[in-house]
Amino acid sequence: MIDYDQEVDKIRAYNQPILDEFQSWLQNTGVTPKTVKNHIENIKFFAEYLVYDEPLCKVDEADAGDVYSFLADWFPHKAMWASESSTKSYMGSFRKFFKFLRESSRVDDDTKIEVRDTLKEYKDEFLDAVAFNDDY
Repeated sequence: MIDYDQEVDKIRAYNQPILDEFQSWLQNTGVTPKTVKNHIENIKFFAEYLVYDEPLCKVDEADAGDVYSFLADWFPHKAMWASESSTKSYMGSFRKFFKFLRESSRVDDDTKIEVRDTLKEYKDEFLDAVAFNDDY
């Protein structure tokens, strides 16, 4: 059996070039350096979520179900900074990231569309999940 920590290290090493390419892609779209940094930090945190527990997942293997689970459950309960504004920020980062994954042929059209539709359909649920945190 493969050691959990070794597998996580392999996935992190696999993810890094993808995250670097995403950063370059964002910079080439003309967004501000602050926006680039925000999107990169968001997706890096999501990548950590994907290896938080088994089954482990590479960032380019993520799908709409992973995005849903992250925004509806994990992020609101694990991130102390979870708020309506941070959730909206993550939603924007996911839109950009899955667009990048599609343009770089790492995911198919269906995956990109499913993520986009999940973000639209469950937006209120994601925001409600962090509403409690905003009250404090």
